[in-house]
Amino acid sequence: MSTPYADSEVGRLRTVLLHRPGAELKRLTPRNNDQLLFDSIPWVDRAQQEHDAFAAALRDRDVEVLYVADLLTDVMAVDAARTEAITAVVDDLRLGDALQEAVSGFLSELPAADLAGVLIAGLAQRELKTGRGLTYRLMTEHDFVIDPLPNLLFTRDSSVWVQGAIAVTSPSMTVRRREATLLQTIYRHHHRFAGVEHLYAPGLEWLEGGDVLLLAPGVLAIGVGQRTTAAGAEALTRRAFTAEVAHIVLVVPISQDRATMHLDTVCTMVDTDAVVMYPPLAQELQVYPVTPGAGGDPVIGDAEPFRTAAARAMGIEALRVIDTGLDPVTAEREQWDDGNNTLCIAPRLAVAYERNVETNARLADAGIEVIAIAGSELGSGRGGPRCMSCPIVRDPLD
Repeated sequence: MSTPYADSEVGRLRTVLLHRPGAELKRLTPRNNDQLLFDSIPWVDRAQQEHDAFAAALRDRDVEVLYVADLLTDVMAVDAARTEAITAVVDDLRLGDALQEAVSGFLSELPAADLAGVLIAGLAQRELKTGRGLTYRLMTEHDFVIDPLPNLLFTRDSSVWVQGAIAVTSPSMTVRRREATLLQTIYRHHHRFAGVEHLYAPGLEWLEGGDVLLLAPGVLAIGVGQRTTAAGAEALTRRAFTAEVAHIVLVVPISQDRATMHLDTVCTMVDTDAVVMYPPLAQELQVYPVTPGAGGDPVIGDAEPFRTAAARAMGIEALRVIDTGLDPVTAEREQWDDGNNTLCIAPRLAVAYERNVETNARLADAGIEVIAIAGSELGSGRGGPRCMSCPIVRDPLD
């Protein structure tokens, strides 16, 4: 068993956490997909095939693949973990006292695998035969007593490893907060993560993992925009400095729209000195460098171009930028299709969606080997290979 550790985006990937899409996606309908933060209704069987191919591509490169559902099933056999998970899911004011009690009793009787399944896939009113109370009576049979978690597919959003410490994130959207609490339960109680330092936790200032990039050992970039607040960036920065897992943080304001949801939707690393980036932002993106100060107060520098600040912080002469697409129309389309959201397996070796032909060609021209995977259904929730993966073990960068 390798010790969890990641100090970059590009060090040789050894172990990764994925979530294979399942019954939670089958809960999506045109009536609820917006509320559950999915852009369209995926063909679930095809999404599973695409995800299996993604996992197989990683295993073919000797990457150990762990699955959220398997780890959650393991810890649901631990009494403390079961209690923690059930308490968290029934702590919902919309249920009312009677229904909270009924749900708690129902969940407490489930075997570990079934309990893990309900925590992920949710529970409809008609499936809870022991339901009672006014709230239960006024629900339709298809209303959710426990919401499904279709976005659990994007494991990067709910947890990030920074060196040997785990930052379980604090999502801004209510429908995504249970993803983080489930991951926290796994990291607290699974034997693979015994003794690890916890750097962040649900319930703190809003922060999502798609906004956190490990540019180099000790160098973090944190996007501030639609999902991560300035307060969240500041909180993680202070904690990273205290834990001595970072010596500089680049805080990156990004536009707050659907196409630039997280920092990793516009910029991801593909080599120790190279990123793939959405062209309109390549010259415009600014950062505020933050360093530790006396007395624990971070020192905030003046705004400067991302490329300049990143190169200096990383200790390289210049940061190479590979554009998404060849012209404005192609760039915008491939940006929407997660052309920037690559997963590095090793320096100059990255997984990307096959549909982003122009971006992948530019990566190849720049010396980056692309492992192209299908993503017609996986991408329906607006996320690419990086979003779908939480690296747990990477080789340290020299």
